[in-house]
Amino acid sequence: MSKKLIIVESPTKVRTIKKYMGDRFNVAATVGHIKDLPPKELGVDTKNDFKPVYTTIKGKDKVIRNLKKAAESVDTVYLAPDPDREGEAIAWHAAEVLKKKGRTFHRVLFHELTERAIKAAMSSPEPLNLQRFESQQARRILDRLVGYQISPVLWRKIRRGLSAGRVQSVAVRIICERERKIEQFVAEEYWSIVAELEGESPPSFLARLTKIDDKKVITPSDRKDGEKITIPDEKTATAITNGLKGVDFVVSSVVKKTRKRHPYPPFTTSKLQQDAINKLRFSAKKTMVLAQQLYEGIELGPGEPVGLITYMRTDSTRVAAEAVEEARELIKKDYGAEYLPKKPLFYKNRKKVQDAHEAIRPTSVSNTPKSVASFLSADQLALYELIWQRFTACQMNPALIDQTTIIIVAGSNEFAVTGSVIAFDGFMALYPVAAEKNKKNGETKLPQLQEGMPLNCLEIIPKQHFTQPPPRFSEASLVKELEENGIGRPSTYASILSTIQKAYVDIEKRYLKPTELGFIVTDFLVANFPDILNVAFTAHMEENLDEIVEGKKGWVATLAEFYGPFEKVLKQVDTDITKNKNKGVATEISCPECKSPLGIKVGKNGPFLACSAYPECKFTSNFIRSEKGEIRMVERPKDEPTDKTCEKCGKPMVRKQGRFGPFLACSGYPECKNTLSLQGEKDDNPQTTGVKCPEEGCDGELLMRRSRRGKVFYGCSRYPKCKFALWNKPVSESCPECGAAILVEKTTKKKGAFLACSNKECKYEKELVGE
Repeated sequence: MSKKLIIVESPTKVRTIKKYMGDRFNVAATVGHIKDLPPKELGVDTKNDFKPVYTTIKGKDKVIRNLKKAAESVDTVYLAPDPDREGEAIAWHAAEVLKKKGRTFHRVLFHELTERAIKAAMSSPEPLNLQRFESQQARRILDRLVGYQISPVLWRKIRRGLSAGRVQSVAVRIICERERKIEQFVAEEYWSIVAELEGESPPSFLARLTKIDDKKVITPSDRKDGEKITIPDEKTATAITNGLKGVDFVVSSVVKKTRKRHPYPPFTTSKLQQDAINKLRFSAKKTMVLAQQLYEGIELGPGEPVGLITYMRTDSTRVAAEAVEEARELIKKDYGAEYLPKKPLFYKNRKKVQDAHEAIRPTSVSNTPKSVASFLSADQLALYELIWQRFTACQMNPALIDQTTIIIVAGSNEFAVTGSVIAFDGFMALYPVAAEKNKKNGETKLPQLQEGMPLNCLEIIPKQHFTQPPPRFSEASLVKELEENGIGRPSTYASILSTIQKAYVDIEKRYLKPTELGFIVTDFLVANFPDILNVAFTAHMEENLDEIVEGKKGWVATLAEFYGPFEKVLKQVDTDITKNKNKGVATEISCPECKSPLGIKVGKNGPFLACSAYPECKFTSNFIRSEKGEIRMVERPKDEPTDKTCEKCGKPMVRKQGRFGPFLACSGYPECKNTLSLQGEKDDNPQTTGVKCPEEGCDGELLMRRSRRGKVFYGCSRYPKCKFALWNKPVSESCPECGAAILVEKTTKKKGAFLACSNKECKYEKELVGE
């Protein structure tokens, strides 16, 4: 009797599945995708129903040979890559390379890698899902059509090597638009007034002024259109404060109620990423790598790999009934009956959820974080504990919060204070995230007060406030924004975030800030490809891809509907670029030499302004953006006269400031282009870099200097007290891997320009934008 073959995409899964399926089955891995569109050409026949050309991915020839060898004497193949669209594509391509007369293929979906789940899936195989494969194929082709046809436009207009993406570019636009809102924000002043009050005995408490002359105090956060802020300035606040002096403060009402704080639903992919980013400081990419490891199997002892969590790419909060029951048993046993609801808790999915998989949960709550801790890395354990606690807590009773609201009258004015204490911790006994949130807000315990009780006013305190601009996106809040707008899917959030950070977005103190290049490219794409950069349009395309899976739409029709208008726009943009080849991205600034418009171009050293009348006018200038986001030219340093004479034409030499410091140039330029280095000249005018010296205890900053041989280096302004120096240009950005205070710019023939960690022992590198 011949063996049967199970094909998965991950070598880690091979060991886990072999453990449960025994010697009757061979298990082999594709190690990810084995086929894809060709890397150096479009690979899509747009004139022939968008027929794709699939080629073997570089390095996968050996994998395919191994698959064929494993299948030599096999009549039945079970295709078990991940249970999503990408996994379906892997399954289809594996079936294609192993196709043989008389050989049968089955699709098997493992939503968790446990003995029970694996054997259940193997006992009920399915046919390959054509609609799921076609949806993945349509997404891949859409991304290829956009990326391969818009990117060359960026090369011609802005700079070679730039890229655009159907979803990634929309994410960058969202970040750029938020940054512009921040730049354009005008802070508004307002004041609040609190009274420190005391009953018959301490402690005192603070109450906030909520009504003046029986009219509600309006603040910026709660005003409606046309309403004015009640206390807009110090003068008004002082007048109100003075009017309250000597007024009797009396308790008007004491209202007590108990409110419930319900547990959170189990994790979806986006919620897991958000929590891991916020609570564990993991990136979305790192979160998914760790989750993949927990899903594929961890060895809990010698040769015993166990899948600890269910499939980690899901938008559903649905949970299997047996998992709920297991959680309820643990809650009753470990926490007591008072923590267990009378009935199991189930959570509603939001609209337009695929619901192909369960929520992310432990495969067994009996595998407590404590029991598996010795088998996991610190990061794996932290993420597993988050998942385990969230799931188990979702089946616990709500927390009960006793809340007291006290209203105090002072003449015709009204003050209010609300206090709360936890009466029953419920699910918060287990889920520390919620408990920490409660601690952060703080319990406000109020003294025992009764209606009609007079209070002593110890102090009236006016407080100045200013409205705050909207915050920059963090990785967590961007994932939330993408999900709420229907941009991307659970399988794509992490890749979107990692892709945009390569060139168009920087991370500053855990928040996403667009680079200058990000602004330039986004503005150009919005102006020329408005649909591609439109949030609603992109969300609609995601819905179309979902409808292909559901059989409501054909993949060819979906692509045709998109490509017709897109191709027309592409041709028009190409024509416009040909006409305006040297003009750069338009600005409203005029050339100071010929009055033609200046455009933004990007060279090897970054963005700069150049005259659109080039080559007739060769004016260029660096620029900066003001706090309001306006582009402003940077004035060039004026030439300094010297006592030296040009040996070529006899005219005076002048001292100029260049990229690498000062040098001598002939004043007869452009007729005479003679220049001389200032080697050996003392560097009396070192340039600031704006980067603080990373040496511990030093408060200096790094300056660009020249050695006696004229070579540029970067040294501390506190020299000779601090002798820190380096040859590479420093960048004020800490290393995310080792924590070094700065990165440095490097350039090699192989890699070009890039950023690297200043710590020679650390291998961290990232792409340098604009160099």
